[in-house]
Amino acid sequence: MGGGAWTSTAFNAYTTATKGMNAVNYASYDRLTIQEAFKAVSIHKDLNPMNVMRKCADTEEHPFTVPVILALDVTGSMGKAAMEVSKKLGQIMEAIYESGSVPDVEFCIMAIGDLYCDRAPVQISQFESDVRIAEHLDKVYFEGGGGGNAYESYTAAWYMGLRHCDLDCWKRGKKGIIITMGDEKINPYLQKGEIHRFIGDNLQGDVETKGLYEEACKKFDIHHISVDDIHSSYSHYNHDGAIDRSWAPVLGSNYHVSTIDGLQQMIAGIVTGSADNAVVTAASNEISW
Repeated sequence: MGGGAWTSTAFNAYTTATKGMNAVNYASYDRLTIQEAFKAVSIHKDLNPMNVMRKCADTEEHPFTVPVILALDVTGSMGKAAMEVSKKLGQIMEAIYESGSVPDVEFCIMAIGDLYCDRAPVQISQFESDVRIAEHLDKVYFEGGGGGNAYESYTAAWYMGLRHCDLDCWKRGKKGIIITMGDEKINPYLQKGEIHRFIGDNLQGDVETKGLYEEACKKFDIHHISVDDIHSSYSHYNHDGAIDRSWAPVLGSNYHVSTIDGLQQMIAGIVTGSADNAVVTAASNEISW
């Protein structure tokens, strides 16, 4: 995992083969439905989070890896945003490489739903540096679920990064990067029973967001993008600033709001802006939750 390098040629060839002859220019891709873009009808074995450990290793080819977990909300209102990331992945990667600051970036694709009510609320790929990033993105099961509790299980991305990722950058005193995307409030906790059911971990209690953030931010720069789209929950329910007030006190300036069209620039900017981060305090992997 993590070998190879991203090239626009390989990505264009892949999209042409998988999404039609006009896919390089996205003339046909723009007209795809969510079901046509994300064809999986259940969780793919390569994205199953049960008892996994995802590795981002420094190698001779990539000696200074920058691991990025990009976690997409795959509940019903977020289909257009997920399609935009898929469609613009090539441009996102090219912008990162052209910056010159992150030559060894590796992406792990995650998909997040609601631990309480979805069938596949956590999906997580290997870390990759080439066109396999796109291949993993295409394997995502877009469940389109979510519940009526005004939040999804976004902090599962923090949990998986802290407990189920092994990153060589930590040995060099560098943080990884986690970017979650969604249109709901931050979730107050992760249920211990659902973590055991979907991830396989046995915990002493529920994982409160405050404590999880305190541990996870020692090893990751953590960002969240609220997607402001006419069809999103953010657009419908943030008129009084409730969603902003939910996230901003936790993440501060690492909380962002973006339109669909701005996601490409936002994601690339976060990665390049966080490339020279450092671990302030080493976090223990023996956390008594």
